[in-house]
Amino acid sequence: MLSIRDLTHVYPNGTRALDGVSLDIPAGMFGLLGPNGAGKSSLMRCLATLQVPTSGQIRFGEIDVLAQPASLRATLGYLPQDFGVYPRVSAEDMLDHLAVLKGIAGRGERRETIETLLRQVNLWDVRKKAIAGFSGGMRQRFGIAQALIGNPRLIIVDEPTAGLDPEERNRFNNLLSEIGESVVVILSTHIVDDVTDLCPRMAILVGGRIVQTGTPTELIAALQGHVWQASIEKHELDAVKKAHDLIATRLRGGRTVIRVLADGSPGVGFTPVDAGLEDVYFATLTRHRQAEASVAAQPKKAA
Repeated sequence: MLSIRDLTHVYPNGTRALDGVSLDIPAGMFGLLGPNGAGKSSLMRCLATLQVPTSGQIRFGEIDVLAQPASLRATLGYLPQDFGVYPRVSAEDMLDHLAVLKGIAGRGERRETIETLLRQVNLWDVRKKAIAGFSGGMRQRFGIAQALIGNPRLIIVDEPTAGLDPEERNRFNNLLSEIGESVVVILSTHIVDDVTDLCPRMAILVGGRIVQTGTPTELIAALQGHVWQASIEKHELDAVKKAHDLIATRLRGGRTVIRVLADGSPGVGFTPVDAGLEDVYFATLTRHRQAEASVAAQPKKAA
């Protein structure tokens, strides 16, 4: 179990990236969903001991992460959003080098570990190829291989499928689901479908704060019966925004398809639709932004 309590991080320029984050994350896949700039990468870096938060606590089992960062690193696998490698080095040689850094001293043990990992991520046939020649999906699979060195009990992957084509994304997600059964795997992403497909539990992070937690099924069920859809002309959109609680728009067949939140029918042209996790996500963002706007609009008290 990974336990996070009141975690806050303020950068030297005054930016409050995390604001009192508290979470309990059990074994299995856990989705951390949020827009760009929500604080996801800042949280991942704190959990990975790459930066020290301003305040708060992090515990992983018996490990006090902030007091014993080396103990966590010994059982951590981390795939950051961007990771650097020596481009002209082969995948096999790079994993061998990283295995040495992870403390696997015996050549035979390293060779066995590397073969197992490269076969697991389907890169064995290109093990002699320079990483510079890998596709984006292959690089991400290599990133997972290096994160799995040493059989970590906590694995953090930050925006792992951003930029992958659909086939590579499916392959990568299948790989994550296989390794996420007995260890804690945190999937940080802004791609809703990744969380829907992989994660039995999740949280939504907005503006450095956790604004929703639960299972995707529970969160979707809470929204059922409240999502309505209509197809309108583009010029009608401003009026709809003023009249309804708009959560999403998309173009389809030259018309604008909208989704709104309402307890009952919003009017002529609207039909009820089944809610999905994307609706939960957009509704959460909408409510958060409305609350922020309401606070900003309140008159400031005189000093």
